[in-house]
Amino acid sequence: MPSDNDARFGRIGIWSSALHPSDPRGLSAVSAAVAELDALGYGTIWMGGSPSLDQVAPVVRATRHITVATGILSIWEHTAQAVAERTARIQKDAGGRFVLGLGVSHGGFNPNYARPYSAMVEYLDALDAAADPVPASGRVLAALGPKMLKLSAGRAAGAHPYLVTAEHTAQARATLGPHALLAPELTVVLDTDIDRARTVARGMLSMYLQLPNYTDNLLRLGFAEGDFADGGSNRLLAALFALGDPGTVRARVDEYLAAGADHVAIQVLSGDRGEDLPLAQWRTLAEALELPPRV
Repeated sequence: MPSDNDARFGRIGIWSSALHPSDPRGLSAVSAAVAELDALGYGTIWMGGSPSLDQVAPVVRATRHITVATGILSIWEHTAQAVAERTARIQKDAGGRFVLGLGVSHGGFNPNYARPYSAMVEYLDALDAAADPVPASGRVLAALGPKMLKLSAGRAAGAHPYLVTAEHTAQARATLGPHALLAPELTVVLDTDIDRARTVARGMLSMYLQLPNYTDNLLRLGFAEGDFADGGSNRLLAALFALGDPGTVRARVDEYLAAGADHVAIQVLSGDRGEDLPLAQWRTLAEALELPPRV
């Protein structure tokens, strides 16, 4: 029997930081892209890269069925009171399709970064106490370590971990328990030339390997400092990415689902900096993953 999470988030979603353009001229392209993701049968659009809620509203208006989530909104950049008020307005248009993804981001990006776990608890308290509270069922947390994962299960609908392995997914499921949402992100490079695919993957990974939140988590999973050199070892790339043809991607998605994920948020790297919205690859994956199209 499908779970509530299946019905709400679907099994497969798309994660992209290109879905909230800073230039208003890009809005029409984004609106067309998210409408197509909805029609292709994806379950959730994850607006990556710390979007503002003002950037969420047009995506909600351009879609009809798909869940729209922030992946994630930084708690350091927006007050809880303003977020609660804006979320309530978005939900009126979304009909319950919007999910507020929250995270503590990283110290290097935020000068006020301090006591991240306590800051998240305080932020959730403020959302609960707002004039238009955001219910626990309407929010998810970017969680990597055990404490934040437990908080995700107790104070939110669940967790949306980024840059994690299938092994981490299994550990996270054990921490969360059977009912909380677990929606890890999985980065994909659709290229059967493995050396070229690894080059694209390293181009993205090298930045994240400078952030202690991610490297600490990978060290907990048994990787070594040497795995972080030169954009990541082959072993690290194999654990974090799906590199290859659509069949390889499907097999990797199945690994995460078998490990306990309810939903896998796919991020496609095209290797072409000019192709921010890789529609052709999103279409190919929808077919390979046998998503039921919406009419």
